[in-house]
Order: sequence, then structure tokens, then C-alpha cells
Amino acid sequence: MWQQTYLPISDNLALSALAASVPIFVLLLLIGVLRKPAWIAAVCGLAAAAIIAIGVYGMPVNLAFSSTIYGAAFGILPIGWIVYWAIVLYRITLETGNFEVIKDSIGGLTSDRRLQAMLIAFALGAFIEGSAGFGTPVAVAAAMMTGLGFSPFYAAGICLLANTAPVAFGSIGVPVTTLAVITGLDEMELSIWVGRLCAPVAIFIPAYLIMVMGGFKALKGVIPAAVVCGLSFGAMQFAVSNYVGPQLTDIAAALTAILALVGLLKIWKPADKFELEGDHQASIQINSHGMGRTVLAWSPYLILVAFVLVWGSPINDSLDTVTASFAWPGLHEQILRVAPAVEQPTAYAAIYNLNWLSAAGSACALATMVSALVLKFSVGNYIKLLGSVLVQLAFPLLTIASVLGLAYLMNYSGATVTLGLAFAATGALFPFFSALLGWLGVFLTGSDTSANALFGNLQVVTANQLGFNPAIMASANSAGGVMGKMISLQSLAVAVAATGMSRSQEGELFRFTFKHSVFLACVLGLLTCVYAYLL
Repeated sequence: MWQQTYLPISDNLALSALAASVPIFVLLLLIGVLRKPAWIAAVCGLAAAAIIAIGVYGMPVNLAFSSTIYGAAFGILPIGWIVYWAIVLYRITLETGNFEVIKDSIGGLTSDRRLQAMLIAFALGAFIEGSAGFGTPVAVAAAMMTGLGFSPFYAAGICLLANTAPVAFGSIGVPVTTLAVITGLDEMELSIWVGRLCAPVAIFIPAYLIMVMGGFKALKGVIPAAVVCGLSFGAMQFAVSNYVGPQLTDIAAALTAILALVGLLKIWKPADKFELEGDHQASIQINSHGMGRTVLAWSPYLILVAFVLVWGSPINDSLDTVTASFAWPGLHEQILRVAPAVEQPTAYAAIYNLNWLSAAGSACALATMVSALVLKFSVGNYIKLLGSVLVQLAFPLLTIASVLGLAYLMNYSGATVTLGLAFAATGALFPFFSALLGWLGVFLTGSDTSANALFGNLQVVTANQLGFNPAIMASANSAGGVMGKMISLQSLAVAVAATGMSRSQEGELFRFTFKHSVFLACVLGLLTCVYAYLL
């Protein structure tokens, strides 16, 4: 059994952390500076991680290879599985002509781009995040906004920014429940603190979105909507997380925001006009199709919501009975984790769950089949569409698989623990950097759940050593992590695939979201300091 070491270079934390960060620098350099496509950055980052793992950490080649393939497999299922079927669903509505009716129905409610962004990217996206997670909201919402006439770039960027508010409670609260299992802390206590960290920031996200779209001038015209949307979402997110639990937090908050916005638009409309750069406002014609025709057009998404809710209910336990779980060959319990990553030396597990039926992507798959029947989309066209979408997603799927392979390789080699120890060495500033550690975890893995599994226990161990409340620090990992979602290559790949953007624009999209990601992560870090020291 190979034992991890976290200070491989002369037992020096600074030098070891510098070496561990090389794959991250490679990613940032290639996609952010040299403007290479995400798949090239991901593959090169993976190669750098392999060199560091084998050459610096002394990881055996067979373990490095096995952990990489293990991560890539997780990237394909469940993450790539969700993205694929979300795009299929959108394409069905598009090719049957029903997306035109959806556009008209939204245009009938409001033709204002700012309000459409709040409704679709923020509120509807949050509902889908709370129900499914793992990239589904960005895939669905970005595709819808592109179809409405938003430029692909802004549709992708806005959806990535909007997907910050709900991520910590995504997929029926899985990040929080995972954090509770990993740390041994009370689930309700963690839910309370994650809610107290996320809800104040969520209140301002709708206004922040509009500021990004057009500055204060754009926000000034829709302040009532931004206030109603943010307050209704944030207040409900706080209430449910603090008094009910993590499972229904996002679903309740998103439904509240949607109903509040729709109610507001019945009695109020913005007085000014707003044009978003690169959009196609003229493509939206407000035609009345009647209630029956409109409901039929929306039926694929209504069916999707129904399936996702069923998959998130206790019936999922029954679906899980056909899950094939097996120890990953050549990796399971072949690596020994030691302190401070864990309190006692522990064999590192590597169990792969082939949950082909209970995965959220399978709910999306069934939704596409039922939708095809309802919309009378022929079997032949459906099969042809499946192949077309697979070709469309070839490079995004390669990106997702490579990034997850990189993340798992860094995990199993011990490099991520080295980075975590570097953050922990900040001492009194640790509450601030605790949130940034979660941010780094989500940037690497693309998943708040994975970041909690990766760094949750390290947060608790460090908090106890430094005298901080371990529940606050563990919760900061989850709350800070949501701000890394918008810059993870996995999320970028999903957004690019959903909007049909050119892969050459991935670097531009990364630079667009990066500054917002860092700023919002720092806001979470400061809020964590307030709770840790003052409250």
C-alpha cells in the first residue's frame, strides 16, 4: 500500500504547495492568458498533474493511471450524462417548433432582457439546481436564453453567474448531506450555517447580474424586480435552511422567487428600454398561441421538472437498488491517507457507483422520451438527434472527463491536501481562506459536493487546531465553493455546449467569469470572518 506524503519537497510546505499548484497554473495560463480551448487546457493540466504526482509525490504509475480513469468515469456519469440529455431535451423543443411558442410566452410576460435573465438564469436555474444539480441548470437555462435571442456569450456568462446562489443546496441538498457524512457534524447545524452564509449573498445576486449586463443604469430601471427577486429567494433560502433542513431549500426559494416575479410583473413594468450587447431582440414576436398550445410547448420542461422531483423523492432509494457499485480496479484501498488529512491512518476508498437509473441524468433521459411522444417527434428523428447531440458534445465531454481525471489524480496523490495545508497555515486569517479553499475545490472538481468531500474534514481538523467553530469552517467550504462553480472547466464546457458557442470563445468566457468569481469568493470569506469573530 502506497502512503501519501503532503510535504514531498524537503518537508517544506511552501515549496510543496508551489509544486502542487502547477496543474492549476497550467489551466489558468492556457485558458485565461493564451486563450486555448478548454479541452486543450484540461488535457495539458491533466498531463501536468500526472508529472507532479509521479515525479514529485512519488505516486506509482499504475495508481496515477487508475485514479485518472476513475475521475474521468465520474465525469461521464453522472455529469456528462446530465448535460447530454439536457441538450437533447432542448433540441426536441427546437426542432418541433415549440421553442418559438416558449419564446412568445416569455416575451408576453416580459420582453425585457434583464427580467428574462432574472426569471430564467436565476429563478428557474435555481429550481433546476435544487432538483438536479451537476450542470443541469446551466445547460437548460443557457440553451433557453440563447433560443430567446441572447447572444451565446452573454447567455452562458449570465447563467454561470446566476448559478452561484443555489449551488450549496443543489441536487436536493446533497452537498450539505455529504459534508455531514464526511465531517461527522450534525446535518442541521451545517444547513443552518451554510444558509447564513449563502442567503445574504443570494439577496444581491439578481442586482449583481443586471449590473454585469449593463451597469447601474441598467439596474436602475429594474430595481423593484431585483429587490423582489433577491429578497424573496434569500429570505426563503435562509428560513428553510435554518428551520427545515437542506433538502428542499433551493426548490422552495426558487419557487418563491418565480411566483414573486410573476406577481410583480402583473402590476409593474420597467419604464426604460434596455438593449443587451449582441442579442437579437427582433427575433422575439409576442404572439398569442392560447393556453393549450402554450402548455404543450412548455410540456418538455414541465415533464422534466416532474421526473426530477420524482427522482429526488424517496422513490430514488428504490431506483438505487439496481445501482452497480464496485471497487475501482487497482485503486480501492491501495493508498494510505494520514494526518492531518484524516485523524487516523485510513485506506483511501475508491468505490464507483454505476447509478444508471437513479442518476438525475436518467430522469432527463426519460423526460426526453416522454416529450418526444407528447410532441409527436418521430422515433427516426429522435435516434438521429441522439447522434447529432453526441457529436456536438464530443469536445465538452472530453473537457469534463479530463478535468475530473485531473481532480481525482490530485486527490489521490495528496496534492490537494498540500494546497489545503497551505491555506490552513494562514492562522488567524483562516476563516477568510476557509471559503477560498472551498472555492479552489470547486474550481478543480466542478462540484460543491466533491469539494466538500475533498476538504470538509481538513476544515474541521484545522478549525479545532486554531480554536474556530468547526461547523462554521466546514460550512464556509461549501458556501465559498459555490463561487468557484462559474470558472470550473466543467461548467464552462457545459455552457459552451448548451449555447453553441465557438470553442475559441471559452477563454474569453473564463476571463469574463473569473473576476466575478474571485470577488464573490472574497465576499464569502469576509462574511465568514464576521461570523467567526463577531457573531
